Amino acid sequence: MNLGDIWNSIFAFDNYGEILALVQNSVWAGAVLGLLGGLVGTFVVRRDLAFAVHGISELSFAGAAFALLIGADVVTGSLVGSVAAALTIGLMGGRARSKNSIIGVLMPFGLGLGILFLSLYQGRSANKFGLLTGQIVAVDTVELQILAIAALAVIAALVIVWRPLGFASVDPEMAQARGVPVRFLAILFMFLLGVSVALSIQIVGALLVLALLITPAAAAQKITSSPVLAVVLSVVFAEIATVGGILVSIGGRIPISPYVTTLSFLIYVVCAGVAAIRKRRGGAGRSPAGLTSQVRVKSGV
Repeated sequence: MNLGDIWNSIFAFDNYGEILALVQNSVWAGAVLGLLGGLVGTFVVRRDLAFAVHGISELSFAGAAFALLIGADVVTGSLVGSVAAALTIGLMGGRARSKNSIIGVLMPFGLGLGILFLSLYQGRSANKFGLLTGQIVAVDTVELQILAIAALAVIAALVIVWRPLGFASVDPEMAQARGVPVRFLAILFMFLLGVSVALSIQIVGALLVLALLITPAAAAQKITSSPVLAVVLSVVFAEIATVGGILVSIGGRIPISPYVTTLSFLIYVVCAGVAAIRKRRGGAGRSPAGLTSQVRVKSGV
């Protein structure tokens, strides 16, 4: 395969308008998951749960693979696996070292189970591949409605506990001293995260779910310290990556996940570049005399 063939496999927009009309449900599904990912991802980054998302996604993959093997609903299997993993991690409380250890145990166990179930599955290979890399081109109206209802339920629960959860995420000790139910909120959020991971796997697959639930929020926090603006930018970045990835992938012949993850990564790179430029300009704006005076003040001269 030469470079021309590779390019045509990635970007081929013949009959694009006709194809786009057939996958409108997929675009709407991407918009819903972009909103969900942007909101949930804000707390994932604040609570430093990137490793946990990866661990949950592996068990979600195992549940989906088992459902595929026995002929059950794949989304339900994915949901059971991810929620079970999320609650296991959430019930461990604030013991960071033990939590990371159990996540490290869950990840290879879940991936191994998933590979076992897919090896036993005798159906279409595309179904196997889709669990790992995502596929959203076949979303029908009923599936879109179920997805929207589940996502809105997670968002509604998140909005209800937004302020105490935000307080507990930034300063858990102070929040607990003020009477905030920190442990309950931690378990509740892990449950919501588990549902979000299960829903997001439909787009980017089990191996690349971090691009939807972490990268947009991490990019937003690179360029703003405002909690409100960080949430808004996280949602905007997630929508651009998800919906944009779907729109571009329609013209290609490869899975959707590389488009979504690439857009998400490029957004993060741009935001990191902006943050670096701001930091450099801020440091350059201090004159040597100003720096000398600061040193004198600190040293008591």
